[in-house]
Amino acid sequence: MLKLFTKLALLLLACVCAGALVQQTTLSALALTRVDPLPHTQQLMAEARYAEAADYLGFFMEYDYVSSNPQARALHNEIARQRESWRYRFEKLSEGLVLGTSDETIGMAAAVATDFLVIGDIRDLTHQGIHLARGEEVDEVLVALSTLGLVATTAQLASGAGTLATAGAAAPATAGATVAKSGIVALKTARRLGSLPPWLGKTLVRAARTARQSKSVSRLGDVFSHVTTLARTRGGFRLLASTRNADELATMARFARTFGHHSRPLYRLGGDLAVSLAATTGKQTIKLAATFGKGGLRLLNRVGAVRFTKIASRSAKMAYKGELLRLLAQSLFRLPSWLLGLMMVPALLFCPPWRWLLRLGRRRRAARGYSYE
Repeated sequence: MLKLFTKLALLLLACVCAGALVQQTTLSALALTRVDPLPHTQQLMAEARYAEAADYLGFFMEYDYVSSNPQARALHNEIARQRESWRYRFEKLSEGLVLGTSDETIGMAAAVATDFLVIGDIRDLTHQGIHLARGEEVDEVLVALSTLGLVATTAQLASGAGTLATAGAAAPATAGATVAKSGIVALKTARRLGSLPPWLGKTLVRAARTARQSKSVSRLGDVFSHVTTLARTRGGFRLLASTRNADELATMARFARTFGHHSRPLYRLGGDLAVSLAATTGKQTIKLAATFGKGGLRLLNRVGAVRFTKIASRSAKMAYKGELLRLLAQSLFRLPSWLLGLMMVPALLFCPPWRWLLRLGRRRRAARGYSYE
């Protein structure tokens, strides 16, 4: 009896592995699991990070499996009520005015308004000068940004005067100086938030030394433009912090322009893979894949947009066919094809199926009256 049971188990293993090799699409569909956004949303709300909670849950509310959930709708409404309250708005406005940073639009606008004036650069340079006189640590990056801010303000005033004198011929220079000032303000905000990547800080220190002599910040035009794009996106400073060079900064800015306020939750779900897919894959397909987590994005990258859409549809239909089958599919889906084939070998060696087929054929012929003598 034990011998028969062992043979049956080995044969079942061979059949499962063979099916896994042949039905890769079905297996992929079974292995996908939708992300439940409620636990992370509740955590963000507990930390009073309502703007981030709104972006994260809002990303998933576009899909029926979340929008039809009463608990998700209740959380979504509660976040909206909190963000619309006058006390919350006043706190965020004060945060922007006093600290120069905020995660809400109203606070960010207040922070930019105070930093956009030349008095902000003079204030920061004065504070760093006091630190130096006291023998305390000086923030070289903030000094560099304030220096660049003074140079940009001077260029802005000069180009503005030139525009009036030339009847508008110098307008492009004025626009360029304004973009530079906006970028410097955004970089200051990122520095205060601790979101300025080390590579960019070193670049700014070197650029400030050059700007003192050339009286121009034009070499940083692309950097200012990309950083301004990220600053206008909620959560964009976190995207900025993940960059490692100028090329990645440009790529991240394009990513933010494409997905807007969905950029932050999408990057949290898929990381660099979501950013790389954005260059070759449609916006809606990437968002759909992200609802399955990083595994969904990896599958999209492997099979392509058209096939992934079919797999995702099949996965939704199989959602209620049992967790045991889903867990088995997930386990097999993680195994490489060569390993699945190797797992079939013991079953085929110790329990060759052709013997069973021959015996079954003989029994059927015997039942019909045939003789083998």
